[in-house]
Amino acid sequence: MLGLSRIEPVDYLVIGHVTKDIIPGGYTLGGTASYASQTARSIGLKVGVVTSCGPDIELPEIPGIHYIVVPSDYSSTFENRQTPNGRVQTLFHTAAPLDLSAVPETWRNTPIVHIAPIAREVDTNLIRSFSNSFVGVTPQGYLRDWDHSGRIFPTEWPEAAYVLQYANAAVLSIEDVQGEEEVLEEMLSSLRILVVTEGAAGCRLFWNGDLRRFRPPQKDEIEPTGAGDIFATSFFIRLSQTRDPWEAARFATVLAANSVTRAGLLGIPTPDEVQSALMEVIKNQL
Repeated sequence: MLGLSRIEPVDYLVIGHVTKDIIPGGYTLGGTASYASQTARSIGLKVGVVTSCGPDIELPEIPGIHYIVVPSDYSSTFENRQTPNGRVQTLFHTAAPLDLSAVPETWRNTPIVHIAPIAREVDTNLIRSFSNSFVGVTPQGYLRDWDHSGRIFPTEWPEAAYVLQYANAAVLSIEDVQGEEEVLEEMLSSLRILVVTEGAAGCRLFWNGDLRRFRPPQKDEIEPTGAGDIFATSFFIRLSQTRDPWEAARFATVLAANSVTRAGLLGIPTPDEVQSALMEVIKNQL
């Protein structure tokens, strides 16, 4: 395991694979762990990432972000193709699984913990180990499976109730559940706060039986990749700070909307955008 020589406490811990996303002419870094860690850093938090990848990718050196890497022969490698019938996603390799043994003791009381699987790589038992933390879950990686060719397809998540009962909040896309409202209802029986993102339409926020919709400001979209991860991270952080889900959703909606105006990791909010979003939320509350 790499990175154990200089472990310091962090404010935000992300657990999940960074990914190697194949694009024409090469690859780009992706995965919720990449988007979440850089977003949290832009908001001003010190960030830890527990992940696994191979020598085929290079992790960025960003002040304030520290990686613990479980060695693997390959990184989790995806290809996304847009077709007339929607996106086709293929998984070519998966990195090593992640469990509590990968999390250093220093990070087991981190104030905010983000469970962020992308390919069923995070042990579902791990969430029980953060009873002193605010725990947010983005469960898309538990809601997908793949065939022998690597073609990804949606699947059931039998452990949903078991995992979500330990979470303070969860964020997922309506695409993650193929639009099946009964799946959302089942999840709501296990946790108090659930956000369902719906692309350009914004999101629905369920809180203790109440439902509100949040519409994003109109933007000229370049690429939506990572917007859901940026939303989730911003939401978890603001919710942890304020304990107000409505305010957290407004803040996250603004930052996610800004992100689609730039491609890939360039969509990570800047510190100026973070401050502008906070000012906008506060202004709307007056």
